[in-house]
Amino acid sequence: MSESLSPTLPDTRNALAVARGICRLFARNDVWCLPEMPLRNGRRADLMGVDAKGRIVIVEIKTARGDLLGDTKWPDYLDFCDRFYWGVPPELDRAPLELPEYQPSCCGVIVADGYDAEITRPAPSQSLPPARRRAELERLARTALRRQLVANDPECSIWGQRLD
Repeated sequence: MSESLSPTLPDTRNALAVARGICRLFARNDVWCLPEMPLRNGRRADLMGVDAKGRIVIVEIKTARGDLLGDTKWPDYLDFCDRFYWGVPPELDRAPLELPEYQPSCCGVIVADGYDAEITRPAPSQSLPPARRRAELERLARTALRRQLVANDPECSIWGQRLD
């Protein structure tokens, strides 16, 4: 399909660029992420990572105002992380993220492009219960290991698809 026939292609490219910038920022700060991480509640985090202290970070990426304003599922991520961030490109109007329904007191903001990122509002840490953190860290590790193995040997993709 050509770019002119696919209105979501530029948004997808922009989202990938934002993810890349955030991953670079995080890597410099010893936070390692996986994209598209399935959660046990049926949601999928755009980026989910872990820092050097074992704290879990989730980033929800938004590249269009309509997508941001229409997202009602993001609070479902809060039970699976110690810190939550919105990841947005520089050109996106961030004013809605200051509204009460976006809970600015518990959500950070990262502005990113394909080359780098900057935390413009730090996310406060809201500690997960230890049992939940352990379960999520194990799921994150197993998912990362499975993806690495399948990347090296695609024939292994038929095994271990259950991620709960």
